[in-house]
Amino acid sequence: MDGTRITRAALRMATPLAALALLGATGASWAQDAQFAADSSATRVVPEAAQPAFQPSEAAHFENAFVRFAEPVEPSLPDHAVDITTIEPAEPTATPIGPGIASYYGRKFHGRPTASGERFDMNALTAAHKTLPFGSRVRVINPRTGASVVVRINDRGPFVRGRDIDVSRAAAEQIGIVRSGHGRVELELLDS
Repeated sequence: MDGTRITRAALRMATPLAALALLGATGASWAQDAQFAADSSATRVVPEAAQPAFQPSEAAHFENAFVRFAEPVEPSLPDHAVDITTIEPAEPTATPIGPGIASYYGRKFHGRPTASGERFDMNALTAAHKTLPFGSRVRVINPRTGASVVVRINDRGPFVRGRDIDVSRAAAEQIGIVRSGHGRVELELLDS
């Protein structure tokens, strides 16, 4: 190679960057249309005059990509679709357990572990029962006032004869048995 003429074979053997450097150094007239193969792929050399005068920045590309999403579009629903946001949640079915005596426990046991492993919180709506599974939800109703509360079973008890359920202080306040310490109640087991 004499520096003024570069053969196509030399361009094919050179790497793409080296081939561009060789073409730029020689100023060969045919360089604008030259094609060469490197790593089994052909690359076309494009003269600067053929390149667009303005190249938008990446930020401009990014901003333009989301222009069509600027106006929110309400999705269309098929005719058979049901809007679940307007459906009222079904009232859980209640199975009466029967009448009983409820008492409550509070500050003395606050923070101590329960039989389920949870810490007892006197401000939560929880209760202790001798046989119901942990996690069961029970509606406790004061038949004298009609006040009721739904509690979650997380402990075992009560261990006092004649008592059927021990509720937390917060639950006892809702059904109005804090003053007396205990009271006659109706119990219902909720299905969910």
